[in-house]
Amino acid sequence: MSQDERLTELESRVAFQEDTIDKMSTEMAHQEKQIEMLTRMVKIISSNLESMRGDPLSSAEDEPPPPHY
Repeated sequence: MSQDERLTELESRVAFQEDTIDKMSTEMAHQEKQIEMLTRMVKIISSNLESMRGDPLSSAEDEPPPPHY
């Protein structure tokens, strides 16, 4: 293999690697945005569950008796 062929092969590999790195970088940025969005959603859902759950003992005592009592 001549030096020109080797140089061409190396340039081709470098170009392929640069393209792959660019694609991976784009995908990582996309995944980072998704993770941030999902993290916010989990926090909101967790907060909603906590507010719905409350303290079961105090909520039963605070409720007035049903009208038929």
